[in-house]
Amino acid sequence: MELVTDLSTERFLQALRRFVEKQRNKLSEFLKVLRSRDHHDAVSRECAKEGIHWHFNPPSAPHFGGIWEAAVRSAKHHQLRVIGETPLSPEDFSTLLVQVEACPNSSLLTPQSDDPNDLEPLTPAHFLIGSSLQAIPEPNVDQLPTLRLNHWQSMQRHLQTFWKRWRREYLCQLQGRTKRWKPAVPIEEGTLVVIKDENLPPMKWKMGRICQLHPSADNVVRVVTLKTGTGNLTRPVEKICLLPVPDDEEA
Repeated sequence: MELVTDLSTERFLQALRRFVEKQRNKLSEFLKVLRSRDHHDAVSRECAKEGIHWHFNPPSAPHFGGIWEAAVRSAKHHQLRVIGETPLSPEDFSTLLVQVEACPNSSLLTPQSDDPNDLEPLTPAHFLIGSSLQAIPEPNVDQLPTLRLNHWQSMQRHLQTFWKRWRREYLCQLQGRTKRWKPAVPIEEGTLVVIKDENLPPMKWKMGRICQLHPSADNVVRVVTLKTGTGNLTRPVEKICLLPVPDDEEA
């Protein structure tokens, strides 16, 4: 996410150059591969073998982008409601944009492995920097009176409020996708899940693997025991979210 002060060509080129400078090494490697004949031939052969056909979004139709455009819309939606009409300098807004950008880039995509000791999920950040994002710890200022906040604390309140709103919506969507899976995904031992915890700071998730099921008298699992990095926890299934696991056709 980049701050631009208007929609002119000059501002677009400036934003593009900032993006390129931040991602120069990755883009250079990507372009080198993209322009090679071997790459084109290999991709063409693989697509032909798998029956893959490319379909591009039409102009002025961002809703065709699906889940990634939904992520952009969600970030803009909550950011506008958190900031409201609060005046921000370009430096403050740019800093906040970088921090807000990190929240969707920390979203949970799928488990990295079936290893029961591996509690780290795959996130968009792994494709950008090769690992999950780490935020500098900041004290929670959500409960402090507004008049007692200094300038930096006011900025952090914007971020913390955004994170809480965005995380709540994201986890609801994650649970919604789980319920719509056909056939239904069973709750099994060894499954990597995210544990709902309202007290975690931005970019932090509480992960665990199901190590024991506790079915009730009607043989429905409503409670599970989870293995976490700090020990075992027992939680109702309403307090956990299963991560999507691609099947053989989607992989």
